[in-house]
Amino acid sequence: MIWLTWRQFRGSVAMTAALLVMLTAALALTGPGLASGYSAGIADCTQDNTCDQFFDRFFEAYQLPFLAVSLVVLLLPALVGIFWGAPMITRELEAGTHLLVWNQSITRGRWLAVKLGLTGLVAMTAACLCGLAVTLWSGPLDKSAPDSLALMAPLVFGARGIAPMGYGAFAFVLGVTVGMLVRRTLPAMALTLAVFAAIQLAMPLLVRPHLMPPVTTTSELGRANVENFGIPPNGGGPAHMVLKSAVPGQAGAWVMSSDLVDPSGRTIGGDGDEATIQISTTSGPCAPSRAGGQGMDACMAEINRLGYRQQATYQPLDRFWPFQWIETGIYALLTLGLTWFCFWWIRRRLS
Repeated sequence: MIWLTWRQFRGSVAMTAALLVMLTAALALTGPGLASGYSAGIADCTQDNTCDQFFDRFFEAYQLPFLAVSLVVLLLPALVGIFWGAPMITRELEAGTHLLVWNQSITRGRWLAVKLGLTGLVAMTAACLCGLAVTLWSGPLDKSAPDSLALMAPLVFGARGIAPMGYGAFAFVLGVTVGMLVRRTLPAMALTLAVFAAIQLAMPLLVRPHLMPPVTTTSELGRANVENFGIPPNGGGPAHMVLKSAVPGQAGAWVMSSDLVDPSGRTIGGDGDEATIQISTTSGPCAPSRAGGQGMDACMAEINRLGYRQQATYQPLDRFWPFQWIETGIYALLTLGLTWFCFWWIRRRLS
């Protein structure tokens, strides 16, 4: 039975292995240069406090390969579910070969166990190796990425660490389950993709933010958390401010909300929204003649003195690996549940 399963999937396994070897070779060849360039840039920028400029230049130079390898890791589990999981049972059902196997000495349970165990193990291994290789390679870029592509950001988190292993196992068993229910290959592949995509969207939107209670802090305003600050050229009007999705002292955090609050604690603007600041722009530190250049720091200090603050809710970067283990465990439980359903269905309902 193991030999038969291997014969059926050796083409897909060989193609996947070849792609992983090419990806790993490319990462191994470019990784040392990437790491050395980052180390040299950090050593230079710390001497004149220009690390923010270095981060921007460094990430921009490697942005395309960064997004490309992340996309590969995100797509691999979906491809496993579509092309490995969905056809595994449906092609047997469509051809009627499952009846021939079951009339031999192979029981339904053993037939399914070998197919799920062998192919699922390969799928998990491929996804895990791919995710860990990209995690090691992209380390310097994850440290220099903008807030929207930081390590804890939903788009990047799923392409790092051990989470892809859980995605791969779940996508594979999901494909098998859908195939057993639908019993047609093409509809099963399409439905597997739709269900897997929906779950992958629901996880960062509805589940991941609550894996641990988020942290809520109130911070003073400054260059670290202010995206844009505008004063009327001639003064006499209100000032306007736009906040970043960033928290001072929490680099790489996943900021779920960033609000500007007035001295009374009332929210007057959220992340990316322009808010009006009630402050004198005709005289004082925020007058147009004094608020430009270095004087902006004095104006910001005046705004902080009046009681304006940033109120942010976020998941800190140091929760990356706890979140990876918890989310992988959730997908493992889902995989076990679908596996149990497959065994129940093949014994009770499938004929």
